[in-house]
Amino acid sequence: MAKPGKTPRPKAETPKGFRDYFGADVTERAAMLDAIAGVYRKYGFDPLESSAVETVEALGKFLPDVDRPNEGVFAWEEDGDWLALRYDLTAPLARVYAQHRNDLPTPYRRYAMGPVWRNEKPGPGRFRQFYQCDADTVGTANVAADAEICMMLADALEAVGIERGDYVIRVNNRKVLNGVLEQIGLSEDLLKDPRPMTVSEASKALYSEMVRRNIEQISRADVLRQIDKFDKVGRDGVMQLLTVGRKDESGAFIDGVGLTTEAAEIVVRFLTALSETNTRTVSALREAVGSSEVGREGVDELEGIAKLLDSQGLGEDRVVIDPSVVRGLGYYTGPVFEAELTFEITDEKGRPRQFGSVAGGGRYDDLVKRFTGQAVPATGISIGVDRLLAALRAKGRVGGDSAGPVVVTVMDRDRMADYQAMAGELRAAGIRAEVYLGNPKNFGNQMKYADRRGSPVAVIEGSDEKARGVVQVKDLILGAKIAENADLEEWQSRPSQYEVPRGELVAKIREILAEHGLGE
Repeated sequence: MAKPGKTPRPKAETPKGFRDYFGADVTERAAMLDAIAGVYRKYGFDPLESSAVETVEALGKFLPDVDRPNEGVFAWEEDGDWLALRYDLTAPLARVYAQHRNDLPTPYRRYAMGPVWRNEKPGPGRFRQFYQCDADTVGTANVAADAEICMMLADALEAVGIERGDYVIRVNNRKVLNGVLEQIGLSEDLLKDPRPMTVSEASKALYSEMVRRNIEQISRADVLRQIDKFDKVGRDGVMQLLTVGRKDESGAFIDGVGLTTEAAEIVVRFLTALSETNTRTVSALREAVGSSEVGREGVDELEGIAKLLDSQGLGEDRVVIDPSVVRGLGYYTGPVFEAELTFEITDEKGRPRQFGSVAGGGRYDDLVKRFTGQAVPATGISIGVDRLLAALRAKGRVGGDSAGPVVVTVMDRDRMADYQAMAGELRAAGIRAEVYLGNPKNFGNQMKYADRRGSPVAVIEGSDEKARGVVQVKDLILGAKIAENADLEEWQSRPSQYEVPRGELVAKIREILAEHGLGE
């Protein structure tokens, strides 16, 4: 009889698209989120921690670039229902508000922070699990709520260490774009039988190919997808994408939407309406929307937001009305916001570039309606936690060598209670401390352990020190510097180890930490 085969050992590896967070990654993120939460609380927002699992039906079809939710989320069937891990923090908010609206104040201000999951193809810097940090106001259509979100976002960025002048919050409005689309004849759904295109002789061949493909209708989604590329391909590139198409950098041809040149120019005029001041930008947008009622309403909202922000000291140096902000306009129903960091960093090829966007949001008045059947206005912002943390590291605000705990070494395993008492005193004084719990026979290994932990100080008390009522306090940071500069006479005379009375242990370690700017 054949012997049963051994069960293979599982591979010790992180699933594709996921990652593990260690030490400083966790503590730095927590500190940043605490600072942001402090700002949100000052504005009267309450925390909400919703379920990580929702029904697929509740999540709806709002996952970016995914037509069906179960194609972009981690979903499973249970008792006839499809459940899924949340892909953002906004869809759960809509469900929570619809479910508990009779018990919640109106408007309801909430902030939420936590992981979300997306079943998408991972890539460099693109993970299937990541953190989001949201703040939303549900239940009011007043543009003061949109202005408040922008104020709060600016304060949050400054609270975590992004200095004024290193960021700008850009504001646009979906209604303005709707007005522009009305100007060119696009209805709310589809424009059938588009008008003949005006093309140059060089473009006629491309136009003929489009005709052969029987392009019969143009949707707003088609237009939105192309103008979303404005920041990458510029004015001329968007003109081509809206009309006859263009070749990308690889040489591949991208079909155009099929608008006339005249219609495309109206769209591009909207995208390039940005002026030196918000007042001039508003004026240019009024011209772009023409007689469109919804377009004029959108421009009025932008003007109102700008005035409210300006009254609170948020001028063009911090908040800019920018029609080129089009990302997510297919989702939002009114004002949209994007926080962009303007300082330069160096990319992996050594080239300077701006850091870019770290937050986005806007007004989404139709999301709760899916549950209630009644319009419920809402507006909010979502901060990309990993992106903002990376920005703080790039600015040197976080990411320095964080000190580990003080390590109390063990010279006599029978005196573990004494060593634990030392660590306890240090902790009571607010100093991180731990007792070495490995094999104490090799003192060198204890020092290697302290080095690996990034410990600033090691405490040593053998039988001789115990008998004399003293302890040895070793400054590991200074010791490392002395080792690096061993050839310099001025360093050779500097002591890195001190013998102090046992009762002065805490005071001496406080002194050493203060010298290195570590505090407690």
